[in-house]
Amino acid sequence: MESPLVKHLYIMKTLRNLCILLLIVGAGLNTASAQSTKKDKKAEKEAAIKNNVDGRHYTFLATYMLPQRGGGKALTEIYYDLKVGKDSVTAFLPYYGRAYFDVPYNGDTGMKFTSTKFSYEVKDKKKSGWVITIKPTDVKNIEYLTLNISTDGYASLSITSVNRDFISYDGYLK
Repeated sequence: MESPLVKHLYIMKTLRNLCILLLIVGAGLNTASAQSTKKDKKAEKEAAIKNNVDGRHYTFLATYMLPQRGGGKALTEIYYDLKVGKDSVTAFLPYYGRAYFDVPYNGDTGMKFTSTKFSYEVKDKKKSGWVITIKPTDVKNIEYLTLNISTDGYASLSITSVNRDFISYDGYLK
């Protein structure tokens, strides 16, 4: 016959194992819930970015500039941006690089312009984002702008000009 102490130890061991099992199952359910919530948020963000790109309503905020010549520069002082709307594209971006002709010597004109006549082409990169080409026809020295946007909102902007060196910017969509 078993002693009461042995029965008590057996019950305690069983309860301990049951508690450990419940903790493991609970942690697993919590992790699965957190992962699905994270996936849902990512899908929501991607859908919002896609709607903004398709609807031509977003702002690219530049955080880093990379001229064709020389080193890159972080843009921390002022908010430099490219605003895209249904009927206009407005750029307020700095420029460092070589200008060839028809550029004033005494003022920083940067890459600052507003266009109301432009073509807008979106190419879908499978599962990784979009490539947008904007060709303003009413801005004197800009040939085209290429905006690469990732599904999580990070983007790079390249500007090809008639009278200046190529320049690119890194940043994100707002």
